Amino acid sequence: MRRAIVLVVTLAVLVVAGVGGWYLFIREEPGKLKLSTRTTPQAAKSTDALVGTWKPVSPDSVAGYRVKEKLASLPARSDAVGRTSAITGEVTLSLAGTDLSATAASFEVDLTTLKSDIGQRDNRIRSLGLESARFPIATFKLGQPVAVPVAARAGSPVKVEAVGDLTLHGVTKRVTIPLDAQLTGDRIELVGNLTFPFRDFGMDPPNIASFVTVEPDATLELQLFLAKAR
Repeated sequence: MRRAIVLVVTLAVLVVAGVGGWYLFIREEPGKLKLSTRTTPQAAKSTDALVGTWKPVSPDSVAGYRVKEKLASLPARSDAVGRTSAITGEVTLSLAGTDLSATAASFEVDLTTLKSDIGQRDNRIRSLGLESARFPIATFKLGQPVAVPVAARAGSPVKVEAVGDLTLHGVTKRVTIPLDAQLTGDRIELVGNLTFPFRDFGMDPPNIASFVTVEPDATLELQLFLAKAR
């Protein structure tokens, strides 16, 4: 019996050490999203060419989460990242005089398609945290126009803020999402992130028997490539 107990404990230690080693030395965390880097200057677009409806391009467009996750056996926390390209919606660019602005925008993300580097994590968030099995769709609807800086029309990166209603886990909150934007070829590229406490949307940070714990804040990440609707 004593030998069996020693064997079980030894195997448990090896498993934990193996998982810990994988986290520390093998696992690659996806980097934070950022605007694409162009090798050639962007040709300026006429205002008329920008006016209209723009839709997400798949699979280039992605949205997802980033949280700090800790294994009980490890001293440091690491980023857990899940993303999906299952995004639908549109942005409307309108002209008032010489001022170009995004006057309407709405997006939906299918949270059931989120993928990370661990299938077990993907299965867990169906019933913990996001509870995507109960709340499969996240939405954002723009609440006020966003002015498009003149520099953006020539492809220069610009910073804007999108104020609107984010619905997540069945809860709707008015939020302000900082965005980096630029013209990339014939596409508009948007990159943004928003950090918020889980509790703001009625969620509890996932905790699996205290072996895997998650910090109380989560970050929404997105990178959208928008093409003009034909």
